[in-house]
Amino acid sequence: MLKIGSYRPMKIKYYVWLVLLFISNAAAAQDIKFVASASKTQVATGETFEVTFTANGNIDNFKPPGFGGFQVLSGPNQSSSMSSINGVTSVNIGLSYYLVPIKEGEFAIGPAIAIANGKQYRSAPLRIKVTKGRAVPQNNQSAADPVNAPATGNSTDISKRIFIRAVTNKSNVYQGEQLSVSYKLYTNIEIVDNGLDKLPDFNGFWSQEIKNNSQTVKWTTETYKGTRYNVALLKEIILFPERYGDLTLDPLAMTFVVRQSSAKSNDPFDLFFGSYEDVKYKIKSAPIAIHVKPLPEAGKPAGFQGAVGNFALLTAADKTELKANEALNYSIRITGSGNLKLLKTPEITFAADLEKYDPKVNDRITETVSGVSGTREYTYLLIPRHQGNYKIEPYKFSYFNPVSRKYITLTGSEFNLKVAKGAPGSAVAAFPAGSQQDVKMIDKDIRYIKTEGDLTKSGDDFFGSLGYYMLLAAGPVLFIAAFGYRKWHREHNKDVVVVKERKAGKLAVKHLETAQKQLQAGNQKAFYEAIYRGLYGYLADKFNIAAAALNKDHIAVQLRERKMSEGLITQLIETLDLCEMARYAPVSGTGEQQVYEKAKQIINDIENA
Repeated sequence: MLKIGSYRPMKIKYYVWLVLLFISNAAAAQDIKFVASASKTQVATGETFEVTFTANGNIDNFKPPGFGGFQVLSGPNQSSSMSSINGVTSVNIGLSYYLVPIKEGEFAIGPAIAIANGKQYRSAPLRIKVTKGRAVPQNNQSAADPVNAPATGNSTDISKRIFIRAVTNKSNVYQGEQLSVSYKLYTNIEIVDNGLDKLPDFNGFWSQEIKNNSQTVKWTTETYKGTRYNVALLKEIILFPERYGDLTLDPLAMTFVVRQSSAKSNDPFDLFFGSYEDVKYKIKSAPIAIHVKPLPEAGKPAGFQGAVGNFALLTAADKTELKANEALNYSIRITGSGNLKLLKTPEITFAADLEKYDPKVNDRITETVSGVSGTREYTYLLIPRHQGNYKIEPYKFSYFNPVSRKYITLTGSEFNLKVAKGAPGSAVAAFPAGSQQDVKMIDKDIRYIKTEGDLTKSGDDFFGSLGYYMLLAAGPVLFIAAFGYRKWHREHNKDVVVVKERKAGKLAVKHLETAQKQLQAGNQKAFYEAIYRGLYGYLADKFNIAAAALNKDHIAVQLRERKMSEGLITQLIETLDLCEMARYAPVSGTGEQQVYEKAKQIINDIENA
């Protein structure tokens, strides 16, 4: 299950705002200064600079100026600071915009307006000189911040704020040449929940996913097409095309529940404290076309087995002088980068009197986004059965280098073996080919195969016995039973809502078990998170409530429709409120064990009702 977790754009925590409101009377007593400043007053077209409006006190409303001649990359970006010196508390509020000029000339950024304590304050205008630089495509952006502006119910608007990109390092490769694809989530809207709909199919490719040992998704910031996004890496996969032609990397599809502000004012404080709604939205990455070229026929070596990349070869034998029936190890080591995991077992012909066993394969391979690299070693166990001199011919390994576009053949070392006569009384006798005299000498270990006589006893035939006919009749009986079970299973699970309701209790128990483990580990935040998810997940499955409609008011209505007691509803709402508050700030006055038992009892009471 691919889980992204919840992403929330950076905001000032609500308790900080409560502190600011608490000290607003002290801040109101001082004279408000509302000023505008720019990081640069002379810039070139295409160059980014910052304009900041600062107030040394709490403001109730803010109206930005027009930014004619400039493209707004982001804003208003909110910041605040609070200091207390000798008992005197001061508050500073900052609202900034990142701008880029789109044409040359001298431009004036008019005054912004702030309302504080019922009085109106205006900042001084700013003059910006723009010189010639690089051209900037105009996208008719408004002065609203593309990162922090509220989304609307229009899917076209949401599609600009959350999407998945598939990024490859190559789109034109040879058959067998390695390439990589990364699936990245771009978002600047709050994510409440997510679920994986469909993993991409890599038809025509051998694929290897790069495993991420971290349990959490790391977010980075990236500017894409002039807009800043928070980016999460969903998957990284290494691919090797197995056939040539035009192949397609299918999309990665996911469903998100995003939180949209329903505030109609452009004032940032209204946007922060305004109401919101949760909307389900499906997205998927665009398919990517990969052109795969066939490996050239010109210059292809006779022993070529499909290796593509850049490799080195080393062959070794652990001994060259030994006695008959002693073992030696002959190894072939291939090192480099490319389709190492797709290499075929070497085809080697040894002397007839060298007994060969299937090779042991030892891999020391690393997979990264840059490809597969490392070493694959084949080790053969060889046993010479007769004394004499033997030769291991040099092994030849051929591969295609996609950089130089040439076939390369590497040649290993030649080994000459000197085999002496085996020691008398050895466990396995050395003897000339075709001789049976020494076999008679070790009759205790080796005997001739008996070629005459009756090897079966009369009456031992299974065919025609009672057990034979019982086993024959069991086939149709088991088939009918399996057919009946399949029909029952389909009828029993055809209603998805009923199945989810039936399994809701089991899923809730798993969440409670997780909460119990976190409680024992002393992780208070993770404990409340598990209780919170367990209750909401149980209620969603039990009463078939969609994720977008999963709120406390709707849950209470569903419970009342099912004649649940008001005491039970009150306990449930109080527990949800407590867990939600504990996710953001420490709570006191209530023991975690008491909360655990209370959640467990609520689920039991709902099941019993």
